[in-house]
Amino acid sequence: MIFALIAMLAPFTLLPAQELEQPQQRLNQHRVTSKRSPAPEPGAERELIPSLVEGVKDKRDWERRKRPELVRLWTDILGKLEPTAADRQWFGDIAKGARVLDTRDTPHYERVHLELPIERDFHQQHLLLIPRNFKGKRPAVIAWTSTTPDYTVPEQWWGAWLAERGFVVLTSWSFIRHYRGGATYAKGAAEKLHERFGNWAPLAKMVYDVRREAGFLRARKDVDAKRIGFIGFSLGAKAAVYVGAFAPEIAATVALDPHVAINGNTNWYAPWYNEWTPRVLALLNPNPARPGFEHDHHELLALAAPKPFLLIGGSHKEDTGGDSDDLQSWGYVNRAREAYKLLGAADRLEFASTNDGHKANGPNIDAAWQRFFTRWLNRGVH
Repeated sequence: MIFALIAMLAPFTLLPAQELEQPQQRLNQHRVTSKRSPAPEPGAERELIPSLVEGVKDKRDWERRKRPELVRLWTDILGKLEPTAADRQWFGDIAKGARVLDTRDTPHYERVHLELPIERDFHQQHLLLIPRNFKGKRPAVIAWTSTTPDYTVPEQWWGAWLAERGFVVLTSWSFIRHYRGGATYAKGAAEKLHERFGNWAPLAKMVYDVRREAGFLRARKDVDAKRIGFIGFSLGAKAAVYVGAFAPEIAATVALDPHVAINGNTNWYAPWYNEWTPRVLALLNPNPARPGFEHDHHELLALAAPKPFLLIGGSHKEDTGGDSDDLQSWGYVNRAREAYKLLGAADRLEFASTNDGHKANGPNIDAAWQRFFTRWLNRGVH
């Protein structure tokens, strides 16, 4: 009944987590519809997503025991969260190594085309949008593109709107779109990563790249280091799920249609995200006799707490069989909100369930992220 009701709400549903208290709210896993999934898991949709707060006494118990336990698990899954001491030879001062290629004035902001040394021998192209007629330290947003377009497109999707309202914006894309020697997700990016850094999942490397970009912004005199956000669509949204959990420099995160279920109908298992080797599968799914994974992305949403996190979904259907976060994504939000509620931050986790499709923009998509960043970054997060 709740799903039919949500579908009838027009044009979109945007509810703080604490308002979803109905007993019939979803807590089930997503049906596995990906034909390429290494773990088809028939019947997963009939299983409840495991609770993260069951047996947790209070906020202190979460922070001292349960949260570190989850961080250790996901560190094992991802290999590592940041470079080892030996790895750090490949990382210098990102601010000092920046190369400005050209600048252009627009009516509301300066548009700077530059390259940043994500690694000492790997300069990634970016756009920096600097708002005009704003004084003092400004909030900033790092904006990542999806799989197909280039790093300039987030300027059109979100950056121009933000810069016109006083946000410093840095647009980019994941290294798997353009890595050393021209490698891409389909042509050796993951292999080059592992050759240099060993067991480091590309998703974890994406998080560290965002942290590097945040370091560049934090070094600027016009940026408030405590008010840096991140937004990504599709591929960028997949990164956002992990950024929210593991990038302490990011104060507020928007994931726009990542398809948050780790084993639904998208390719989190791909080698350019987090390849599901037997070792990784055993960590995600320690009881293969039980349908559905025991560990899923509700754990990452919970690790973002108490920082503001917005998941935007593009479908009001029960199961799209496609890339959009649909009504089945409510289960992951609803489980993660239990941790937010425990920490007294229930209103900081939101799911904007729209029917705008798997797109970076739409009337309801835009209303959601614009309101979110205005609320949490303009005034700051305390």
